[in-house]
Amino acid sequence: MTPDPTVVLRRATGPDAAQAADVWLRSFDAALPTVVRPRSDDDVRDYFREVVVPLRETWVADSLGTVVGVMVLNDELLSQLYLDPGWRGRGIGDRFVGLAKERSPQGLTLWTFQVNKPAHRFYERHGFVAVAQTDGSGNEEREPDVRYVWRP
Repeated sequence: MTPDPTVVLRRATGPDAAQAADVWLRSFDAALPTVVRPRSDDDVRDYFREVVVPLRETWVADSLGTVVGVMVLNDELLSQLYLDPGWRGRGIGDRFVGLAKERSPQGLTLWTFQVNKPAHRFYERHGFVAVAQTDGSGNEEREPDVRYVWRP
């Protein structure tokens, strides 16, 4: 797949927080309709503005000034990767995973919900291996999840 030349991956800045949060909200709702979000939309927006963008290694996919994807790294943890639903299938997720591997060449871990089978296929296609499953008692959604690991 040829990358969309209008999409640039770059570090997020303060003004990106609102758009990044909205991408997260749209993506979560589209991909995980059965998962109950424990936080309101406003809480999510506040979290992106106050914590995610200023305090985490946050990257956005920017298409001509519009944020269409967001990825958050915390050392070896790929803690978030969300794409605007209309932008899925265009190679942006592949580019984000490539960037994550460059930023953490010693390896990566991540968690995804057990119900998110498209995410399982996506990460497995990128060399991640499922190493653990939980009943969800350790996450705020209380949703069973899967831990994935990638090692070079």
